[in-house]
Amino acid sequence: MRYGEAGFNLEIDLTRGNIERVETDPRIMGQFLGGLGTSVKIHYDRVPPETRAFDPENLLIFSNGLLCGTPMFSANRTLVSFISPQTGLLAYPMMGGFWAAELKYAGYDKVIMRGKSPKLIYIYIHNDKVEIRDAAHLKGKGAIETQELIREELKDPRIQVAAIGIAGENKCFTASIEQSRSSASRLGGGAVMGDKNIKAIAVRGTKPLYLARGEEFMKVMKEITEYINFRNTNPLPGVMTILSGIGSPAEMKHVDEQWHTTSFAWGNARVRRKDFWTKDIEESWKGVQLSAIKRFISCFNCPQQCGGLIMHKDVPPYMMKCFSKLTYLMGAYVDDLSFGFEIGKKAFEYGLDSFSTPQILAFAVELRKAGIFSDKDFEGCPEDKEGQFNWLLDKVAHREGIGDILADGTYWAARRIGNGAEKYDHNTTKKHEQMNIKLGMLDPLYYLMYATNEKISITQIEGNWPQAPFPSKEDREAFVKDWPQLPDDRMKQYFLDWEPRGEKANPYYPTPDMCCEIVDWMEMIHNIDDAIGLCCGMGSFCLKPPYHIHNYPKLISAATGMDLDEKSLQRLVNRSRNLHRAVNLMRGMTRADEKPPESHWKHRFPEYEEQLLTRYYNYKGWNDEGVPTRERLEELDLAYVADELEKRGILKNGQDHKEN
Repeated sequence: MRYGEAGFNLEIDLTRGNIERVETDPRIMGQFLGGLGTSVKIHYDRVPPETRAFDPENLLIFSNGLLCGTPMFSANRTLVSFISPQTGLLAYPMMGGFWAAELKYAGYDKVIMRGKSPKLIYIYIHNDKVEIRDAAHLKGKGAIETQELIREELKDPRIQVAAIGIAGENKCFTASIEQSRSSASRLGGGAVMGDKNIKAIAVRGTKPLYLARGEEFMKVMKEITEYINFRNTNPLPGVMTILSGIGSPAEMKHVDEQWHTTSFAWGNARVRRKDFWTKDIEESWKGVQLSAIKRFISCFNCPQQCGGLIMHKDVPPYMMKCFSKLTYLMGAYVDDLSFGFEIGKKAFEYGLDSFSTPQILAFAVELRKAGIFSDKDFEGCPEDKEGQFNWLLDKVAHREGIGDILADGTYWAARRIGNGAEKYDHNTTKKHEQMNIKLGMLDPLYYLMYATNEKISITQIEGNWPQAPFPSKEDREAFVKDWPQLPDDRMKQYFLDWEPRGEKANPYYPTPDMCCEIVDWMEMIHNIDDAIGLCCGMGSFCLKPPYHIHNYPKLISAATGMDLDEKSLQRLVNRSRNLHRAVNLMRGMTRADEKPPESHWKHRFPEYEEQLLTRYYNYKGWNDEGVPTRERLEELDLAYVADELEKRGILKNGQDHKEN
């Protein structure tokens, strides 16, 4: 009997229409856990580095996490992995909702799709019954509308549906995969799904799931439940509202947006409006938000209610969560919060990433003002800000006119347009749009996270370490007094000594060695979450979360029957992390690609940044070019990866790092 995992993958050859239920090797779970770890292993084994995003050989894998479907609160993430059309690297956006648990209950850990269907189809999974069904009648339908139409067609409102909209059908590089109250948005999964002619995947499961040591598992969960209840009634003092609680950022509940609107940049990530948040704006936005949100919603088995059911004016009902309510209005320089709720519905129906797309539209507006786009390019476009963004959104989703260029994202669009457009692409890392943040002093921790993490999107990399030092020593002392989530208590002193200004402030404090230790810890927690399917808002993302390195091993061991401690768990996720690194190195990624946006910080220190990067590489067991050394790979039982890197000339024989 398999515990925690279902023990079967669903293999679908779209070209031939073949469907196979394949039992997995339990040793692979023991080596890579599940979710991200086992998906990376499949991509390494089966997708050659020469494969491009829209090649039939590009696998599209929908995976639940190892603990999805168990009684573990917030273990509900579906991880979608593929070669990205935007970066050319292995991407893995995630979505919440109920889809992952439903797949586990249907008896599968992953749906692995290869090839391309000759016609538009959707996949229907109901336990052992799996069908490839014609989707001609769904062509051109919205991603939200498609979900409802499939439920009606299959006569089961409990079916969970992941679908693409028109943007996915048209292979827009920032096309998302929408599902219930969540979406897999980053790096173009919707485009790959559209290229394979898959409109949707519907799943319903009723099979049992087994835990190896259920009583032990529930004992740990009782402790975690008590902590969740405590944190929900005791928000952290001394931090901005959005960081004071647990769970995915509760943008639907919080109406105080002073921090986002005055600290983040507007338009094409250009200008901070430090005086934007006035009493009038606060009252207006509060009224709009409270009127628009009819009820709060949660993902599967989560107590936090981070999303909202939106019913705003005459806009049809839809689900929204997180920062989406602000991205379009800040990109368009619109001061009315209503615009965010109105355009959000259209964007979700189109199936477009709400973080990248507004920047692309703002980029287009900037090019018009600079004379790089002409009035002819904007022929038929309204002149008001709201109308302009709606018009551009339509063009991008349909790949019409300039929208056909913009649909490739700012990096590729700038290079297709030329004529100086490249300098307006100022906010991408590895060809992917970052958050609209422009700050003053270099932050060494965030420099390393931006530069090196395989997720690429900073919004999915942030961790348990506070984003800035606390002003007073008393506040710092109070914060570290109860901080069991730290992997080692010596980090408390790092935080106590961290000051807003002076010798122990950014950019030289935390010191490079401290930065390496802190970033490696935060990255490790993200990789654990992505393997077990946990919402990062309850683990790797927020401050003082319920789940951490000291209780993860207990839960995983009780669920699966493995006997893991902290060191052995860290070894497992380091194995998948280094394998993922190797995949991207073989796809052409180099040290030169590992740079945050040039204008992200006003005060930069190029020589010091290079030293930081080298130090971090070496800390990870990589050489000065960011390539895992043979010694490191062999420590992780990845000698075969070292052989392949050497064969390809990426890792030179005997190459190691320099001593610092």
